[in-house]
Amino acid sequence: METLTLTAPAASGTSAALSAPSWVDTESYPFAHRSVELPDGRMHYVEEGRGPLVLFVHGTPTWSFEWRHLIRGLSSSHRCIAPDLLGFGLSERPERFEYTPEAHARALATFVERLGLKDFTLVVHDFGGPIGLPLALEQPERIRELVLFNTWMWSFAEDREMVQRGKIVSGALGGFLYRRLNFSLRVLAPSAYGDRRKLTRRIHRQYLAPFPDAKSRGQVLWALARALNGSSAFYASQWERRQRLQGRPALILWGMKDTAFRPHMLGRWKEALPDARVVELADAGHWPHEESPEAVLRELRAFLSS
Repeated sequence: METLTLTAPAASGTSAALSAPSWVDTESYPFAHRSVELPDGRMHYVEEGRGPLVLFVHGTPTWSFEWRHLIRGLSSSHRCIAPDLLGFGLSERPERFEYTPEAHARALATFVERLGLKDFTLVVHDFGGPIGLPLALEQPERIRELVLFNTWMWSFAEDREMVQRGKIVSGALGGFLYRRLNFSLRVLAPSAYGDRRKLTRRIHRQYLAPFPDAKSRGQVLWALARALNGSSAFYASQWERRQRLQGRPALILWGMKDTAFRPHMLGRWKEALPDARVVELADAGHWPHEESPEAVLRELRAFLSS
């Protein structure tokens, strides 16, 4: 894996300018690269625009590239920050990091603290939910608004389909599929699109490039697959505190053709956030912001300006 190169020395814990590896599509992702040194490793992020702050937290098996349309669409009026979780995208992949949702949540909280981020809109997707939402549960004074894309924050213990999926991917077969056949990126991600044609070769290449070998896929991607069931207590603890999310503006955008997170999960969010604005995108799958960026941006702009 090619890594980011520092263009100037940076003190520990400070932001530094970086140059990206050659595989990055700078036309689609034309942002300046920054990083900050955390106790567990150097975390890459992009920061564009000025104005009210929006923090984007991605899931698996993607990176901040998935937010490119929203960053470009909002940066004329908002300060947009999108980090790559450790091991993903252009961030470092430290050997001793655990790559569980719990570890990612702690690293993200440190990132927010190091950059002094506050009074921001938190935008989460997929695993970015249980990784990013602890910020709102534990440091509510930092969060102004919530935006949720096809995500969750509860144990799957009562969801037979998700429990079974978790069992399959966490076993020996799952390890082989993830490490050797790149199952997450080659099979699961394309299948979760509402229209697979929207995952073009050019886009797909940006998600494949950070995980070129069995070691990287096992270390990072399979770790989160195993956490579907393995981190149930962590998710349950968030759901138990869900009332802490109420009372602040929230927008839920849900791709209804998502084969990974089916529509019944949206019902849980309606229960947890009864006052949230809910937008059901009938033709989108797991990545509404990738598949229907214009519709998503219309909703986001209206929400952020209200």
